Amino acid sequence: MTDRRSVLRAGTLAMAALAASTGIPGANATPRGGGAGTAAGPTDTPAQALERLRAGNDNWVDDRVTHPRATPTRRSDLSTHQEPFAVVFSCIDSRVPPELVFDQGLGDLMVVRTAAHTSDGLVAGSLEYGPAELGARLLVVLGHQRCGAVTAAVKSFREGGRLPGHLADIARDLRAPYEEARRLGVPADRLVEETIRAQTRRTVAQLRSDRLLHPLVSAGKLDVVGAYYSLDSGAVTFSTQAR
Repeated sequence: MTDRRSVLRAGTLAMAALAASTGIPGANATPRGGGAGTAAGPTDTPAQALERLRAGNDNWVDDRVTHPRATPTRRSDLSTHQEPFAVVFSCIDSRVPPELVFDQGLGDLMVVRTAAHTSDGLVAGSLEYGPAELGARLLVVLGHQRCGAVTAAVKSFREGGRLPGHLADIARDLRAPYEEARRLGVPADRLVEETIRAQTRRTVAQLRSDRLLHPLVSAGKLDVVGAYYSLDSGAVTFSTQAR
């Protein structure tokens, strides 16, 4: 996979040089992840991938989103391959779409979404695929303010009730982060937010120790970071700096 990327990058640079020397617009001569919209930064390291997400979120917060790499040309370029630079594991909440929050385009991100980013074996396999098979450099676990799933789970824990249907399974998975938040002794009005943050920390730790992901993290080829999205401001804060 690494050799293939090197060949693709070398070919791309050659096309860009040719376009510059002939005055022909280089519509397909952008670095990996490029295309119409905004220039994409390098993503060869986890730190570079994180910086690209930071820059995209700045666009979102400052109301200058570019909706990059969403053209028919980009779609055609990706018809036979994909090289997403990051995986985002987030909640299903309709107010937190990762592609918009990070101002990224087609083929840039692999996104896995479950209520309160709860996980099982199928979800774990989906998260492994991007880094292990496609070379994604970053995995972001994105929690968010006022998570409805966590709010419902905390309410059921405190009142001793049981959520209906498979919502009870989600609550079960949130019990451990809830108890962790309780041990911190936070006020009742902060319990939901602290449970959200505890759930993010626990998920990051689990993914860092994942059988397929851990060797990549140890080799510096991947980083797993936690993040928190503010519904009020649109800003994402990262809890861990990628390498």
